[in-house]
Amino acid sequence: MSFPKTRLRRLRKNPILQKMVTETTISLDDLIMPLFVCSGSKVKKPIGSMPGNYQMSVDNIVDECKQLVDKGIKAVLLFGIPAHKDETGMVATSDDAIVQQAIKAVKKEISDIFLIADICNCEYTTHGHCGTIVNGDVDNDLTLETLALQALSFARAGVDMVAPSDMMDGRVGRIRLALDDHGFSYLPIMSYSAKYASAFYGPFREAAESAPKFGNRSSYQMNPANSDEAMREIALDIEEGADIIMVKPALSYLDVIRRAKDEFNIPIAAYNVSGEFSMVKAAAEKGWIDEKRIVREILTSIKRAGSDIILTYHARDMAEWL
Repeated sequence: MSFPKTRLRRLRKNPILQKMVTETTISLDDLIMPLFVCSGSKVKKPIGSMPGNYQMSVDNIVDECKQLVDKGIKAVLLFGIPAHKDETGMVATSDDAIVQQAIKAVKKEISDIFLIADICNCEYTTHGHCGTIVNGDVDNDLTLETLALQALSFARAGVDMVAPSDMMDGRVGRIRLALDDHGFSYLPIMSYSAKYASAFYGPFREAAESAPKFGNRSSYQMNPANSDEAMREIALDIEEGADIIMVKPALSYLDVIRRAKDEFNIPIAAYNVSGEFSMVKAAAEKGWIDEKRIVREILTSIKRAGSDIILTYHARDMAEWL
């Protein structure tokens, strides 16, 4: 092939033809909207670092889910902000805990919605770490028991999928065993398999009130420099029973998404996280970028890298734009 016989611009000249040969497309069916549920009534507290996002009480979560479904977003990921925290996160294992209340209320009002519950402890512990602290660090195996109890409680509440995000070794297998032993073998697990110790989570920690009170999470979340290790994490989660694996964050880890897609025959999710979202919003507010074009380009890049599912705070806006 050589110029002038080959002219790739021929396929770009007509917009109808250009759409016909488009390789990567974004659909609302690809998107999951994260939401933050808190205690109280008629609460809709703005999250300062994440414009357009809120901590919402159960009644407002139900209303928000109705609006999202009406716009075409039918999958939601729930994070909980409890009224009271404890040392181990056991507060989240109660059948009357805040996320469980939201699951029951949403399912009562909306039939065609897919509810996913995040499984972790950082929102529920007084110290902000993702599990039980022993000798100044998170104890892996003690934390597994709390995570399994959370999963069972979410299942009893009627959740459609659970998503462990803690990065403890063996948690997918422990949760799968607990679910299967209690009659929930049909319930899928979307595992945060390659979750990096990233600086892009800052706004989320305001939203979920989950900043660690000491140290950091680098002893359990992944080193951002490693991608081979991510493939090992993913392989282990698949072996333990994960139905979908996730890479988090998305934009700085497109190479990891691509490797996961190439190496594993399993649905791939990617989390377009709070810091990625907030940078776009801040630049758009300054008038420095075209927000609509930027968001489409970002989500297309995540899909093009190999993600089948995208968790993004832009989902609500995309429902207006698509």
